[in-house]
Amino acid sequence: MKKIIALLLAAMMVTGLFAGCGKSNDSGETTTAKTDATETKSSESTGETTGETSEMPVDAAVVKKVALVTDVGTIDDESFNQACWQGTKAWCEAHNIEYTYYQPSEDSTDARVMSVGQAINEGANVIVMPGYLFGETILTVQKEYPDVYFIAVDVGSGDLTMDFQTFEEPAANVACMTFSEEQAGYLAGYAAVKDGYNKLGFLGGMAVPAVIRYGYGFIQGADAAAKETNTKIEINYTYGGDFKGTPEITAKMEGWYQAGTQIVFACGGGIYTSALEAAGKNNGKVIGVDVDQAHLSDLFVTSAMKGLQNVTETVLDELNNGKWANYGGKVSNFGLKEGEYVGLPTTETSWKFTNFTTEQYEAVKEAIKSGATTVDNSSDAKVMPSVSEFTTLNNIG
Repeated sequence: MKKIIALLLAAMMVTGLFAGCGKSNDSGETTTAKTDATETKSSESTGETTGETSEMPVDAAVVKKVALVTDVGTIDDESFNQACWQGTKAWCEAHNIEYTYYQPSEDSTDARVMSVGQAINEGANVIVMPGYLFGETILTVQKEYPDVYFIAVDVGSGDLTMDFQTFEEPAANVACMTFSEEQAGYLAGYAAVKDGYNKLGFLGGMAVPAVIRYGYGFIQGADAAAKETNTKIEINYTYGGDFKGTPEITAKMEGWYQAGTQIVFACGGGIYTSALEAAGKNNGKVIGVDVDQAHLSDLFVTSAMKGLQNVTETVLDELNNGKWANYGGKVSNFGLKEGEYVGLPTTETSWKFTNFTTEQYEAVKEAIKSGATTVDNSSDAKVMPSVSEFTTLNNIG
């Protein structure tokens, strides 16, 4: 009799296993996009969380399904959400792995945690999370789901906190990736002044580390070019307090352009729409950010880019090849020293400079890579970079 019961239980377990396979059924606020690849259920978290997260997930080097969860943006925001989504999509399609994305119902940690939980319940064992807003989310889910891999792009050590007093390290199942935005900003500022612009503006979204580094690098690059060319320049500097364009920000940018500003570095998600609208009305120019935004308008002269898509694909590849330890449990930074992870677009359709050449660009980029040129990576919002007598810096609230 015991043998018969054991056989029946085994049969039930096999039936349940096959019932769990196949496509997931998405519902509610979640938006998804899938390939035709057959889904395999993700590893389940086992037992009670004890806080011990130093060991690797047990089912290492097997990417079953990848889910990207957006922050406050969308997968077509022409910025870091879109770039990370493109990396996820490209890698998964190349490896015949199912992928999807989730857009939280609101801008809150609770909503992001809920989307992460839904993704895992629907089979994802790798979660891509773009943006510093995921700091609290990571600290919540890394212990709750120790068998799931989290790839946090643009999330640094200063983001891994619940109260901005106590800061934690990423667990072994979390890889945090940051960039040397100051190098990309430097190149954009240097190129603009070398090309002949002498009245520049910086419009940041919010004063968060990545945006600050872009802005401070922009100031340093513009000032360096001004010194080299003995040119007097002026830089207006402000934060819009948002990652999207608003009528108020547009009005401020119109005032800048009308007062003589020639080009504005718009840095912070969709805030570029305000700079672009104002530039279009006042014969101005714009510098894009994060990705090459030249296709949006002829008014974009260049874009200060970082390799969001490249990094996403790189880490997915390392995970799938059993090399998660290269990034897991760490905050890894990517700049020119590590490879082509920051810079300006050099394709014919994106290079809109008339005096500054690609040869000059490669030379200044190589100087940064070799260490001959040092770009300060400070992100202290209260202490702006010092400038030479050639630069007038207006910090506008």
